[in-house]
Amino acid sequence: MAVTRDIVEAHLRPRRVMARLLRMGQREDRVLAMLMGGCIILFVSQWPYRARQAHLTGETLTDYIQHDAVGLIFVLPLLAYGVAALLRLISRIFGAKANYYSARLAMFWALLASSPALVLAGMVKGFIGLGAANSIVGALWLLLFLWVLGNSLIEAEQ
Repeated sequence: MAVTRDIVEAHLRPRRVMARLLRMGQREDRVLAMLMGGCIILFVSQWPYRARQAHLTGETLTDYIQHDAVGLIFVLPLLAYGVAALLRLISRIFGAKANYYSARLAMFWALLASSPALVLAGMVKGFIGLGAANSIVGALWLLLFLWVLGNSLIEAEQ
């Protein structure tokens, strides 16, 4: 199934999508592609806000985008691997038996599956600015991320 269909289905039935991903076998290249896809979408979703910042401050847009590229494309993936390992260790305290691969898959898939909300959040922040609307859309993204992550971790335990 195409990843776009999986993303749409993950919003309604995240456990079914995670079960399908787990049946495909352990493939680190697939997990890394999910993480990098999510990071690149996050990077691009920040452009409207960065353009707004550059316009308001008079600075160049490339400065903002270069800093975001370093942080979101090079540093964030490294941090995400660490957070996924920490998530695995925390879940082990509660008796979870899934392995580190399942934790990485669940977390990176949740990031990619919630990426449409990231794009919406970036557009709201860029066109409307910081405020109530940005907070609401940010909360929507966080809820969607946690919904997919939680259900994916539960499915990994099956």
